[in-house]
Amino acid sequence: MKIIKELHDQHQNMLNRRHFLKQGTLGIGAVALGSLMGCNPSINKQIITGSDNNYQPFVAKAKRIIFLHMAGAPSQLELFDYKPLLQKLDGKLCPDSLLAGKRFAFIQGVPEMLGPQFSFKQYGQSGTWVSDLLPNFSTVVDDVCFLKAMHTDEFNHAPAQLFMHTGSPRIGRPGFGSWVIYGLGSLNENLPGFVVLVSGESAPSGGKSLWGSGFLPSHYQGVELRSKGDPVLYVNNPKDISRDLRKDAIATINKINQQEYEDAGDPETLARIKQYELAFKMQMTVPEATDIESEPDYIKEMYGIQPGEVSFANNCLLARRLAERDVRFIQLYHRGWDSHGSNDFESLHGGFVERCNEVDKAMTALIVDLKQRGMLEDTLVVWGGEFGRTPMQENRGGISNKFKGRDHHGEAFTMWMTGGGIKTGMTFGETDEIGYSGISGRVHIHDLQATILNQLGIDHEQLTYHFQGRDFRLTDVAGNVVKDVLA
Repeated sequence: MKIIKELHDQHQNMLNRRHFLKQGTLGIGAVALGSLMGCNPSINKQIITGSDNNYQPFVAKAKRIIFLHMAGAPSQLELFDYKPLLQKLDGKLCPDSLLAGKRFAFIQGVPEMLGPQFSFKQYGQSGTWVSDLLPNFSTVVDDVCFLKAMHTDEFNHAPAQLFMHTGSPRIGRPGFGSWVIYGLGSLNENLPGFVVLVSGESAPSGGKSLWGSGFLPSHYQGVELRSKGDPVLYVNNPKDISRDLRKDAIATINKINQQEYEDAGDPETLARIKQYELAFKMQMTVPEATDIESEPDYIKEMYGIQPGEVSFANNCLLARRLAERDVRFIQLYHRGWDSHGSNDFESLHGGFVERCNEVDKAMTALIVDLKQRGMLEDTLVVWGGEFGRTPMQENRGGISNKFKGRDHHGEAFTMWMTGGGIKTGMTFGETDEIGYSGISGRVHIHDLQATILNQLGIDHEQLTYHFQGRDFRLTDVAGNVVKDVLA
């Protein structure tokens, strides 16, 4: 009887609401946590497909983006922002008004003003000022729109690059291209929707986080292609492994992955399935898409490619080929623009001139080539660095650097755009007489991001992803479309 009574009491406790809540607390918390982390099969099927999420795009002016990032931040005062007064102030001590309350990466004490180091001329019907360092680009100024009063919140390389490409100076957010593919999906089922090409002395300071998927499923991360050797590591099958055998192996693996997803509902499992399928397709499509040697000789000459080398020119031609094959977001990084003046490589008269020679012909060819193929109308090309450079000579440790150079500067810098529904032959924004700050038409990084998304048919305020209890977006809680530059 005692045993029967104990069993009866346990049964009654099981039916008691207070007992249920007491015993089920951890289970309810786990369910809630799983929901916050996105472990919901019905939601995950929606977000993993990219264009099949809740977001509804509007009519786009651009189908694809080619973003040319000059990692290290080129000096706008030696390229596009001509300041005659700054030349007159060359060598004079910087006034206190430019230093008080300001933070610099390396400037200490009172630096000297540094005038433009190269000559400028006006070009095109627009009368745009361009320095002698870009003779080829000066021929296409009427095809581009300059943003002369860009500004950013960051003044060190990695945070500023992350801010430009993920909307946050800290790692963990999705890259620009990841947001675009999440919102619109890919245009090509056989190539990645988001491709990254890197050239220069090394990888950009922000590292691979610049094109990572962050908290989005990893299916949306950028795929780095190489312009030397195999375009993708392990793109070819191992020895004695046939394509049919690889296909059967992937099919078997994905059956297991599908069962795992149905059991656990983890979105990364679906991402893994898509990655296996895409990798198999890429074995056929990537070698052909990246074969720049198959281009006509006049095209190779126009870009100035360097067969077998890792170069910006090669990557520009490769970007055009990928754009032709409907890769939606193509990101180029060219490293080596950090012109402090601490050594010859980082001097305005040394490494900076070399960088200009590396990009001038190729970026001009990219514009001309897209235009002659009728692709510039729906391809938006963006060029710029992560911030600008100071009108003062850098004086690291309070002593002017040995070579001519400038410190980091987030207050003002120049970027340009062309194609994809952007006005051409115009300059938007203006800096003061020495190029220190924007005085009109100031464009913040989030404004630029909002404008690019707008041209793709995306409302930057509506493209969100729920993560850890809040809705995130590329432009965070800021950003306005720069309507004055829209055609």
